[in-house]
Amino acid sequence: MPNAVGRIGSLLETFLPWLGLVVVVLLVSALLRRSATALVALLLPVAAWTYLFGGLLLPGPEPGSRDIVVVQHNVSDENTDPAGTARALADAEPDLIAVEELLPSALPVYERTLASDFPYKAVQGTVGLWSKHPLTEAEPLDIKPQGVTEDWRRGLRAVAHTQHGEFAVYVAHLPSARVGAGGLKSAWRDESAVLLGEAVAAEKLESVILLGDLNGTVHDRGLDPLTSQLNVAERGLAFSFPASFPLTRIDQVMARSASVGRIRTLPATGSDHLPVAAQITPA
Repeated sequence: MPNAVGRIGSLLETFLPWLGLVVVVLLVSALLRRSATALVALLLPVAAWTYLFGGLLLPGPEPGSRDIVVVQHNVSDENTDPAGTARALADAEPDLIAVEELLPSALPVYERTLASDFPYKAVQGTVGLWSKHPLTEAEPLDIKPQGVTEDWRRGLRAVAHTQHGEFAVYVAHLPSARVGAGGLKSAWRDESAVLLGEAVAAEKLESVILLGDLNGTVHDRGLDPLTSQLNVAERGLAFSFPASFPLTRIDQVMARSASVGRIRTLPATGSDHLPVAAQITPA
């Protein structure tokens, strides 16, 4: 599907797993019509859907001793229960917690709630990282599109010193992609993804973990600068947005020199996103 007009290709890719419902409708129609030809014709789309998404539905292993458990959550700047949200994220017993839309007024609440189990933190603008392991080299990450004029700090990089070695951890919140009469508006998101991809490509540490609200799915070509060089989850659909009726996963966990195992959603918080948790196995 071309992306030249209204970024229709990216819009379709955002909801790509749901195309399986079209196959189901066609299958029911073929059965009702008792059409052998239609059933045979359906083998191709069924095979394509199974190839793309069938593996994600298989159960994944439980976290092992070599795994790093991570949680990613856009906590929402309209969240009225930051303390409850922080406790919900900590209940997943992760090694790392990444958050976006972190307001200055809510930061002390997260700090107090997470301090005992996650003594190390890095915060830049509206993104934050809490860790059970020491963090060093925390610094802002410039992924701001040229057209944005206001104060906009939505990326950070830090080095996590884990029992399995050092990981460069990136936390990012890419610009929103909006659906309108003209299609999908994602130019700023795509530009920010390029900047983030360039930063990851230039990273000197071999092992990288990327956590963030990327406002796009791993099938969306707008995230190609990232998915072309990072591993994505091998198990789980984990639709995270909107929290009231999840249709897609725009909250992502990716890694380099490591595999991302099963990704899953956590119970709803006061945000319009669901948190996601994943296990990362070093190479």
